Amino acid sequence: MSTDALDKLDRGILRMLQQDGRATYDQIADAVGLSPSAVLRRVRRLEEAGVIARYVALVQPEAVGLGLTAYVNVRLEKHAGGAKRNPMDEFRASVTAWPEVVECAALTGEMDFQLRLVVADMPAYARFMMDTLLKHPSVQDCKTSFVMERVKSTTALPV
Repeated sequence: MSTDALDKLDRGILRMLQQDGRATYDQIADAVGLSPSAVLRRVRRLEEAGVIARYVALVQPEAVGLGLTAYVNVRLEKHAGGAKRNPMDEFRASVTAWPEVVECAALTGEMDFQLRLVVADMPAYARFMMDTLLKHPSVQDCKTSFVMERVKSTTALPV
């Protein structure tokens, strides 16, 4: 589904669901000016098209004992032309299994990836770095920044 295929009503439905994923079809219908059955049809179409990927509960990290967030920029070893393994592919495969990593983005520029880590405290961060990340065969260098304060945190996209 292209962004051109999303009309004003679809965007309104998406805004409502991003604010409250548990909103009823009746509540959404009232807000966007449709019947609940029309909202249901549109939501199903958005799900089938992959516009709505999934529904989740957003958990406050501190409420579950995860008080430290860090952004780690990672540089990988450079791929040699004749090498059998690809460092980028190896790293991608590994990072998906690390529960401390809640987000991983491939970057342009000096560093190859940026990881967002959520851990309990500094000892947990140190353990992850020393026992996992820095032992990975593809990792050449890391630079970490720690979050002092979350100024804005949202999962809502500006649709």
